[in-house]
Amino acid sequence: MTDLSHCAVLKAVKQQQATTQGRLPDKRQVAASFSRAAASYDSVADLQRAVGAQLMARLPENPPARWLDLGSGTGHFSRAMAQHFAHSEGVALDIAEGMLRHARPLGGAQHYVAGDAENLPLRGASVDLMFSSLAVQWCSDFAAVLAEANRILRPGGTFAFASLCVGTLYELRESWQAVDGMVHVNRFREFDDYQRLCAASGLRVRSLDVQAHVLHYPDVRSLTHELKALGAHNINPGRPGGLTGRARIQALIEAYEGFRQPDGLPATYQVVYAVLEKPAVV
Repeated sequence: MTDLSHCAVLKAVKQQQATTQGRLPDKRQVAASFSRAAASYDSVADLQRAVGAQLMARLPENPPARWLDLGSGTGHFSRAMAQHFAHSEGVALDIAEGMLRHARPLGGAQHYVAGDAENLPLRGASVDLMFSSLAVQWCSDFAAVLAEANRILRPGGTFAFASLCVGTLYELRESWQAVDGMVHVNRFREFDDYQRLCAASGLRVRSLDVQAHVLHYPDVRSLTHELKALGAHNINPGRPGGLTGRARIQALIEAYEGFRQPDGLPATYQVVYAVLEKPAVV
């Protein structure tokens, strides 16, 4: 493990094997996908901005001496926290080195680190606030993420995260199921799993709830284009290989039209919001 005096040097991200029970994407593919999306991400990240802003509103008022933006991406919320906590030291950490290269010139954090949320390259009890918006859903071992949060947080420190759970993009999933029954949409954990794992983490659960965010699109192509620009297109094991034929795309369009609302085609995101606290030493 490294001290923060060395955080400016990018750490090699340890390659790990495929995902829990084959359900979640391989993190090497996650890193590569989001690295490729670094330049286009901010242009289509309306949901990510809204979710992160809600998460920031839930943070404790006391400014941390040191904060960590876990899954920092293009650095939008690193910059927001740098403004909100003007006298705090910030660390931006992401598994996608392409995102870090994009974020570093824009500023916000004092340190930029390539690292894995399940095995953080930070010393124990070195952070007062761990913030993570729409990143930990890509981690196959969320219990390890929680254990790492418990390890690196100082007593009384906070781990605030927003993630995605089952029910996300169910309209797209059901439409593809009607076409060919194959895996075309990323899988996510059950909300019950978040409840169970957080309760067993050793961290005190201050709040934990799920909220639906619904976006609307004029057509299916607009949705799938946005997912690709975000780097969040289908990277599941078991996804179909090769190009998707015109006939299947047309069948998908026809199936998705069954969900159309006056505002357009809906895409529902089930967002988990949590604020956990490491107990203070008595």
